Amino acid sequence: MIKVQNLHKKFVNGKNKIKALNGLSFQANDGEITGILGPNGAGKTTCLRTLYGLLKADEGQMIIDNIDVATQAIQARKQLGIFPDKFGLYERLTAYEQIDYFASIHGLQGIDKKVAIEQVINDLGMTALAHRKTQGFSQGQRMKVTLAQALVHQPRNLILDEPTRGLDVMSTRILREYLLQFKHNGHCILFSSHVMQEVAALCDRVIIVSNGKLAAQGTPQELCELAGESHLEDAFVKLIGSDEGVAA
Repeated sequence: MIKVQNLHKKFVNGKNKIKALNGLSFQANDGEITGILGPNGAGKTTCLRTLYGLLKADEGQMIIDNIDVATQAIQARKQLGIFPDKFGLYERLTAYEQIDYFASIHGLQGIDKKVAIEQVINDLGMTALAHRKTQGFSQGQRMKVTLAQALVHQPRNLILDEPTRGLDVMSTRILREYLLQFKHNGHCILFSSHVMQEVAALCDRVIIVSNGKLAAQGTPQELCELAGESHLEDAFVKLIGSDEGVAA
């Protein structure tokens, strides 16, 4: 479970202070896929980067599996798998070596690390790729390596920032299937996306962010009903335009 309460974050740009987050609050539950929608500059990526420790909040509280990020940052981070928006790989390393490196970062050692690596490689169907250098990998293959890095320490929570950007149709389908599988296994999945069809098809719950705060939340159907629209994209445009009212 991921819980965000009254999150604030400002950036200084010359003499100006920009409010990236302005009291944002929401909860992402176990066994659900929660999507974050918002226009560019709404605060989505700032929120995600604050959750996994790249940024420090000015105010507010972030709880991951009952662990306070501010006071127990390392323990909280162990509960997270991070799937970034760019699949940056060390191309001279094999897929196995990439995953091994991330397993070590998360404190896995010896036989436990070996078992964890082999498990995630098997789960993601990567056996044929495991001992190949990642240079020249297709986007779909790079996606699998990145996902394996995020999952090797078996986190309960997975955070993805625009995960399908740059992926072809088949790679996107494969990733969606994995996300549904993780959801059915009880994981908490939180991801941002600009693809409305993807959010409508995958998400149990949607958080709409505008001007650094919550504009609306609910299931895709609830948001459509709240806005009086039949399609999520139309509901999204109306809800961020009004920036008022919150669905249960």
